[in-house]
Amino acid sequence: MNKITLDRVERTITLTGFAPLMFDRFAGDIKTQLPPESKLYFMPDGKTICIPSMNIMSFLSAKNTTSITKVIGGKSWSKLCDAALAYVTIQPVNIPILRDGEPIVFNGFKDGYDDVAKIYIHYSVARLKGGIPNPKVRPVVELPWSITFKLLLFKNTDIDETFLQTAFVKGGVSLGLGTFRGVFGKYTVDSWE
Repeated sequence: MNKITLDRVERTITLTGFAPLMFDRFAGDIKTQLPPESKLYFMPDGKTICIPSMNIMSFLSAKNTTSITKVIGGKSWSKLCDAALAYVTIQPVNIPILRDGEPIVFNGFKDGYDDVAKIYIHYSVARLKGGIPNPKVRPVVELPWSITFKLLLFKNTDIDETFLQTAFVKGGVSLGLGTFRGVFGKYTVDSWE
């Protein structure tokens, strides 16, 4: 059998935060309450903080929540979301979060703060429908932070690199990564090579 190669564009992208990065990893059901440190994402070593590539794919293509494609995609946003899912791949699966070029390693909270990793616990109350209070306890990675990852775009007629560059640039200011996007997780695109 002959090997089939698909025409693709491959870019290495670096995003640098200008707002702290908040996390709220889902426990798997709405009744389970995780401790704040369990709401972070970790590399296989269980200590190095990361962001899953799925978080970036959600930023690009989510239909059930705000995604940058819904924000800037106009009337064809749904088709663009589908195209991002079909033709874009983000690697690696877990992307280490860096500070000054080095992975951020979690050391544990003491009085709600990890003074080595510069991660703190944020306490707030969100309001559900009807004004019902919903206390939120979430970890926040302080500035500075950055991530570098590979983007693969398989050539197609629905979505192109220009749209993706625009999405990442505009999304860094208007949306951001992580949870409570729009307030936390804002970034600039520092390289696209």
